[in-house]
Amino acid sequence: MYSSRLRHGAGRNRLAAALDRRRAAGLPILDLTLSNPTSAGFAYSPKLLKPLADVRGLRYEPQPFGLPSARQAVSDDFSRRGAPIPPERIVLTSSTSEAYSFLFKLLCDPGDTVLAPQPSYPLIEHLAGLDAVTLESYSLEFHGTWSIDVDGLHERLARASGRSQVRAIILISPNNPTGSVVKPEEARSVSSLARDHDVALIVDEVFADYPLDGRSPASVSVHTGGTALTFTLGGLSKTVGLPQVKLGWIGVTGPAMLVSEAMERLETIADTYLSVATPVQAAACELLAEGAAVRSQIQARIAANLDRLRTAAAANPACSVLPPDAGWYAVVQVPNLKSEEAIVLDLLDGSGVLVHPGYFFDFARESFLITSLLPDPAAFAEGVARVLRHFDCSASRS
Repeated sequence: MYSSRLRHGAGRNRLAAALDRRRAAGLPILDLTLSNPTSAGFAYSPKLLKPLADVRGLRYEPQPFGLPSARQAVSDDFSRRGAPIPPERIVLTSSTSEAYSFLFKLLCDPGDTVLAPQPSYPLIEHLAGLDAVTLESYSLEFHGTWSIDVDGLHERLARASGRSQVRAIILISPNNPTGSVVKPEEARSVSSLARDHDVALIVDEVFADYPLDGRSPASVSVHTGGTALTFTLGGLSKTVGLPQVKLGWIGVTGPAMLVSEAMERLETIADTYLSVATPVQAAACELLAEGAAVRSQIQARIAANLDRLRTAAAANPACSVLPPDAGWYAVVQVPNLKSEEAIVLDLLDGSGVLVHPGYFFDFARESFLITSLLPDPAAFAEGVARVLRHFDCSASRS
């Protein structure tokens, strides 16, 4: 009766069940997986959402790509990051997830393939499945820093079969959770591969506003030279810390003829859904401007929490923090004394701390723990101390 696009598992996993038990018992949880900035104690101005009440929101003027004023605001925001994209090449969506869905519909027939980095956030696999698209991975390799396995990507494209065409390569920069940023030479290499094999680039840059260690990641499109058709994604959720105000976008760049054809087809898709609410479009300029104050708070928090994590881990030689370039997550390598699942369950049951295991993000080997850098500083410091104490005790028992 049900579509095979919707994968239905055999119930909740052991970590979810353990969380349910702990919550039912009223036991405290130090949540180091917090990803919702509106729950992280940042100071949001009570007037921040006032533009949503603008009288312009009372008039419905459906436009497939969005209101011109909102597209101009997003174009200006791209320029702020040094990656100018004109408003006529901006497509508004209700979220980055919807942007992916639009692009899968644009580029892929059922069964076609898109390539995405591994490790990375598992949401893309679910989005691809809902559009009957096959997701395959290419490797991010860690050798002191993260890098794309460009040779492996080239080999995969070279052996593409006629039955399942590769239609797009997804680049996530900064990546979640590794915090790695696509390097200029990698961007040029991958763009050339995309051009040579007639595939598009989908570039997810939702975390680009959160550099770490003083690095400011440039947009991938700046380095590609327009060699391949490229779709760059962003949204209010991360850029100004407003996940509840649903507005995402796609910036389209590349060879002029390919861009023109893509925009023509995207117009049909966007016009079919018309999913973006008028009030948020009318308010886009003000939200992007005023939301910068929230962004600044997030930037300061994640930098300070990363310093806390590194300082604490330095005192425990059994654990190490893999260096992130940007984003609001950190990867901690820990002793491989048990499976990641057992480690995470022990931390939750024994220390009341919740972290993600690396296998949630398809790390190729164990043992890695993923922590958000968003939590309140005091809670973050306490949670990290408990995690590291756990491995001190383990080392002494062994």
